[in-house]
Amino acid sequence: MPKSEIIIGCMSWGKWGKQFSPKEQIDMIQLCVENGYATFDHADIYGDYSTEAEFGKAFVETGIPREEIQLISKCGIQLVGEARNNKLKHYNYSKEYIIWSVESTLKNLKTDYLDTFLLHRPSPLMQPDEIAEAITELQESGKIINFGVSNFTPSQVDLIADKIPVSVNQIEFSLTQHNAMQNGSLDQMLQKNMQPMCWSPLGSVYREKTTQTERIKAVLKTLVAKYTVSEDVLLLAWILKHPSKLSPVIGTTNKERILNANKALEINIELQDWFLLLEASQGEEMP
Repeated sequence: MPKSEIIIGCMSWGKWGKQFSPKEQIDMIQLCVENGYATFDHADIYGDYSTEAEFGKAFVETGIPREEIQLISKCGIQLVGEARNNKLKHYNYSKEYIIWSVESTLKNLKTDYLDTFLLHRPSPLMQPDEIAEAITELQESGKIINFGVSNFTPSQVDLIADKIPVSVNQIEFSLTQHNAMQNGSLDQMLQKNMQPMCWSPLGSVYREKTTQTERIKAVLKTLVAKYTVSEDVLLLAWILKHPSKLSPVIGTTNKERILNANKALEINIELQDWFLLLEASQGEEMP
């Protein structure tokens, strides 16, 4: 489904991260597209509801035809911040809100449609029939093409999929956080032919110094020499080997790491090396 197997996550492009200038936004979009990254992941909340609009203005300036890229966005989380008059963080999946949110995102991204639209996180108050009505209306009007969810458990996916087809689930998945292989999420997506996407694909390997990450780094050090690529590329290649065909959403704004990431598509980690990394993560051999 994604134009590029590795997806560019835009959460850190604006207020929540690098605070790219308009020119830096333009340069980054062009760099990504020129190097085969055609799918960009957004959410309405990024940058306190400001990052989509900044990206939209920059994309228009690039002159790249809309059909050459794919745009993903999400809605549902209500943040406390300057942009919204919310008393506390909560979720809203009313029909009116979903439609309004998509229309706002389209306006901000300066596009007529979203290639993929996701419900950002599950709410205990979700009404599947009401969600299905909103999505049907949006699809029939051509405002969204694919519909999916994010951070949903298999039972929560089923709750929605019973009323409207769900084609994507974007979940957290990495070598250090691989619960999706045990809790049925990836099994379900493989069985139902859903597209799995994963955020934070490098996990905590570079964020935390723990016994787990130290074990992983020790194994990576030996495999870097064998496969002649960097550690972050190997971590992506480990994800890509899973039969569910996960698409990692990379959040880095480092140009070198972005360019490097595509090398993961060329690597087929050997079976025993894949399990060697999993064993390092778990701290024990396979049962």
